[in-house]
Amino acid sequence: MDIDRGPWRRVGEGAGLLRPDGSIAATVFAEMSALAARTGSINLGQGFPDEDGPLEVLDAAREAIAAGRNQYPPGRGTPELLAAIARHQRRFYGLDVDPATQILVTAGATEALAASILALTEPGDEIVTFEPYYDAYAGLVALSGATLVTVPLRWPDFAPDPDELRAAVSDRTRIILVNDPHNPTGTTFDAATRDLIVELAHRHDAVILTDEVYEHLTFSEPHIPLSTLPGAGERTITVSSAGKTFNTTGWKIGWLVAPAALVSAILTVKQYLTYVSGSPFQPAIARGLDLPDSAFDRIASDLRQKRDVLTRGLQVAGFDVSVPAGSYFTVVDVGPLGFDDAEHFCAELPALAGVVGVPVTAFASTRHRSSYRSLVRFAFCKRLEVLEEASARLAAIDHRSTR
Repeated sequence: MDIDRGPWRRVGEGAGLLRPDGSIAATVFAEMSALAARTGSINLGQGFPDEDGPLEVLDAAREAIAAGRNQYPPGRGTPELLAAIARHQRRFYGLDVDPATQILVTAGATEALAASILALTEPGDEIVTFEPYYDAYAGLVALSGATLVTVPLRWPDFAPDPDELRAAVSDRTRIILVNDPHNPTGTTFDAATRDLIVELAHRHDAVILTDEVYEHLTFSEPHIPLSTLPGAGERTITVSSAGKTFNTTGWKIGWLVAPAALVSAILTVKQYLTYVSGSPFQPAIARGLDLPDSAFDRIASDLRQKRDVLTRGLQVAGFDVSVPAGSYFTVVDVGPLGFDDAEHFCAELPALAGVVGVPVTAFASTRHRSSYRSLVRFAFCKRLEVLEEASARLAAIDHRSTR
C-alpha cells in the first residue's frame, strides 16, 4: 500500500498540516492554546467562550440525559430539533422550510460543510471563497479533489472587490462558499455583495454554500441570509450551529437547510461521516432556538459589550483596530507597535504582555499570505474581567521592547 498517495495527503498539503518529513503539524490554534497554558497567558487566540450559555438550554440537556435519551437519534435529527430549526427560519427570516425534507442535523457546522462539499464536487470543479478563511475550508476542498479559488478581503474594512469576485467565479465554479458574519475578520457583507453572489451563482449555475454560525452575533445590523434573496433559495445551502449562539461549542450540534434534493444528496455522504450526533443535546438546542427574542437580543448585546471593552483596550495599547460588525473576533495591525511580522509578534506576545493571539496568516493561502503579514486576530468571547485584564496587560507593553 502506497501511504504517500490518497486524499489525506492532499488535505495535509493544502491546509499546511504536513511537515517536510511527512509528520503532522499541529494547527496554529492548538499551538497557541498550548503556548497560553505553558506561559500562563490569557488565551485570546482560540474562539471558544469561557462561560456557559443559557440555563434553560443546559437544563434541557440534563433532563434529556436523565430521561434516557442517550442512544442514536434519527439520522436526519430529532423531530423536535428539526421542527425548532424550521420555526427559527420562519421567525427570524420569513422562510418556510419543511422539517422532514429540507433540514439535516450535523456534528457541528464543519460536518455540514464537509458533507456538502464532498457530495456536490469532484476533481476539476472549483470552489470560490473569501480570504482569509476559516482554516477548515482548505482541508475540506482538498479532500474533495476540487480547487480552491479565493477572493481577498483587505484591511481595514475587509470588503470584497466586486471585479475580483466576478473574475473568480466561472463556469468551473461548483460552489460559492460564503462565511457571513466572517471569521477571522468580523466583517459582514453588504447588500451589493450579497446580490452579486446570487447573480454570479445563477450566471454560472453554481451552488451557494453559506456558513452562518455567527448569525445571531451581529452588532449593528441584523443578519440577512443569502437564501432570503430573490432566486437564491433554490440553489443555497444554509449552514449554522448552536455552539456560538448558546456558548455550547463542545456539544457539536449543527445543521443545514436546503432544497430537498440537495439535502438528500448531502445525506448520502453525511451518513458515512458521523452518522448521528449528540442525542441529548438536540432537544436542548431545540429549546434554545425557541427562547424569546429578548434572549437573543441579550446574547448579542453581551457580546457587543465584550467587543467594545477589548477594542478600547487594543486602541489604548497602540494597535490599529478593525472594529468587527459580527462574530467573536477583531483584527488588529501590529505595525504601530514596531512589528511587521504577526507570526513573530504572536510568538513574543506572551512574554511582552501575557496574552495570546493568532496571526491572520494562519487563515490565508501561501499566495496571499503577505497581504496579512502584520495582522493578528483576537477573540473577545471571554468574560468581561478577562478582557479587562488582557486590555490592561496589552496597554502596559513597552513599545521600545518591540522594536
